[in-house]
Amino acid sequence: MSEPVRSRALVYDDRVDAAPQVRDTLVRAPGTGEVRVRMRAAGICHSDLHALNGDWPIGQRVVLGHEGAGVVDAVGEGVTHPAVGDLVALNWYAPCRACTVCLRGRPWLCTQTAALENALPGGATGASDADAPHRGIWPYLGVGAYAEYVTVPAHAAVPVPSAVPAAVAALIGCSITTGYGAVRHTADVRPGESAVVVGSGGVGQAIILSLVLAGASTIVVVDRSEQKLRAASELGATHTVLADGSEQERLRELFPEGADVAFDAIGAPSVAGYLPAHVAAGGRCVLVGMPRVGGRAAVDTWDIVTRGISVIGCNYGSAVPERDFPAIAGLYLDGALPLDLLVGPWVSLDDAAAAILALPAHTGGRMVVDLAAI
Repeated sequence: MSEPVRSRALVYDDRVDAAPQVRDTLVRAPGTGEVRVRMRAAGICHSDLHALNGDWPIGQRVVLGHEGAGVVDAVGEGVTHPAVGDLVALNWYAPCRACTVCLRGRPWLCTQTAALENALPGGATGASDADAPHRGIWPYLGVGAYAEYVTVPAHAAVPVPSAVPAAVAALIGCSITTGYGAVRHTADVRPGESAVVVGSGGVGQAIILSLVLAGASTIVVVDRSEQKLRAASELGATHTVLADGSEQERLRELFPEGADVAFDAIGAPSVAGYLPAHVAAGGRCVLVGMPRVGGRAAVDTWDIVTRGISVIGCNYGSAVPERDFPAIAGLYLDGALPLDLLVGPWVSLDDAAAAILALPAHTGGRMVVDLAAI
């Protein structure tokens, strides 16, 4: 276990003018409290695009990717769970488990996680350049999923049943949990409530399926892509609205008094600005799409105050991965959440960079990098 393994990985040098490159890396054996995972699949997420287009400054050389699943290859000292051979979905927001919010059972709000510094706990990394082993390469959002192997904290590798397909397990690691948690935990949607979902990408589609599961009576989905709106209808949307400039008028027609709950699944300041106006008195407006750093929205504070609107930020679906990953996997295996519908085309690791850059025009299901094929 002391020897590192060679691993092909998609490496980004943190320059907006530089394209990510597939490089040979070395991934060390897991240390105390860590596991090494042989990756099988990783989703192509807009968070990766945020890194490439400069929305989220990184400041270091990273292995891209954060939404992934694989099989535990080795465990470090003191690790009893997970075990070698377990299929695991990776938690990209591995909490410190020691700060105030972690101790209160709210790890999605951890203030000391190393993930946002693109590092393992303590600022470490598990990967280095194969041609210059002294030169570390850091894991994007603490994972670096576009790689054959990753080393992560043991509590960031959550076992799911082996019957779950690798692509579904990968998406459970980010987009599915975010959408599911936004509905179940953050908004606590009740049977019979009405909902608006703006954005029908990976998170938006997971929100739609979760609203159906929660028993929402009316689900209105807004998107600028007609193809995505057709997909939303197949997932359970009762109404769709094309974002062509008249979407707010259409929402007023559908909900004269506003919907019970509304979700911004895009992260666009313009959406965050107008969406509270389309929520009923006493309703909830959930901002779940990840915005650019420094994004600002203008809202009607008088309207929010006088009508008692709750505007709620939602990070990672207010999820506890050790609880929610297996729960979501169980709902999938029971047929209650048809998550296969969210999986789009597979791409190779060599094509992953192009797939990330193609996200603005992509209208199908979640693209997934096939890492088992390497």
